[in-house]
Amino acid sequence: MTTRRQLLLVLGAGALAVPLASFAQQQAKIWRVGFLSARRRPASLDTDYYGAFPRGMRDLGYVEGKNLAIEWRFAEGEYERLPGMVAELVQLKVDVIMALGPPAIVAAQKATTTIPIVVVTSVDPVGAGFVKSLARPGGNITGLSNLAGDISSKHLEMLLATMPTLARVAVLMNPANPAHAAMLKNVQYATQKAGIKILPVEAQTPQEIERAFSTLAREHVGAVIVALDPLFIQQGPQIAVQARKYRLPSIFANREYAEAGGLLSYGQNQLDIYRRAATYVDKILKGAKPADLPIEQPTKLELVINLKTAKALGITIPQSLLLRADEVLQ
Repeated sequence: MTTRRQLLLVLGAGALAVPLASFAQQQAKIWRVGFLSARRRPASLDTDYYGAFPRGMRDLGYVEGKNLAIEWRFAEGEYERLPGMVAELVQLKVDVIMALGPPAIVAAQKATTTIPIVVVTSVDPVGAGFVKSLARPGGNITGLSNLAGDISSKHLEMLLATMPTLARVAVLMNPANPAHAAMLKNVQYATQKAGIKILPVEAQTPQEIERAFSTLAREHVGAVIVALDPLFIQQGPQIAVQARKYRLPSIFANREYAEAGGLLSYGQNQLDIYRRAATYVDKILKGAKPADLPIEQPTKLELVINLKTAKALGITIPQSLLLRADEVLQ
């Protein structure tokens, strides 16, 4: 005969089995994150700033192959491929989509209103119509903005500090990037008082980048501002080579550009951006709603100067700019 004590033990064990089984099932879940980029796939994530994202996830307890699967999608600079790629991520029912840059954000926004989207390096996400406000985004989009539009006037200021007699400055733009029209207006507004002529020049492919620089040479442009864009990040070394070939002082928002031979870079630290993006994904996977997660704005910008390039161009970087630099490449 079953004693009362034995019956209680059996019932107690049964009661514990359900939450324990539920906990084990939860622990076994593999979270799927879609990573949508207009750039080409890096040769190595260990050396590319994209690698800061999986490292940031690892620091938060997510390990690829164990409880995390990252679905990498790279458009190789061909922005028309982005809608098809984000459609694949939606079909895979990923838990979160990481959308990198305005072209990828636009594609993701059109593809889904339910899957959470974490944007990275979005220029003016409110003005672009991605979110209702920075403090309370509203829909299924949150993440990190950048100041690429706002710092374009700073780029001009730094070029003028280096070459006070500048009269014509080019802006290299990608017509497929919806953020570049506003960026150009900011530069044009900043030049009104200085009396400098701005020449916009467009490129959507590596071949068009080369043609753009030959055009700048014919137009006798004194310097070039490179608008922040996934394709231009991908082709940073090519752009730096072209700028040096035509002896054009240049500035871009990514430090990798200065490291590749560009004269100046001024903008956010990309490693920090992608590490911070992991915290947004973590919060969403733990139940937070994108609508309630404020858009984060950068608090630190870094200036990198390539003195080797300056010497090759016959330019003397003013002491005032050298003292402001976070890093000077010899």
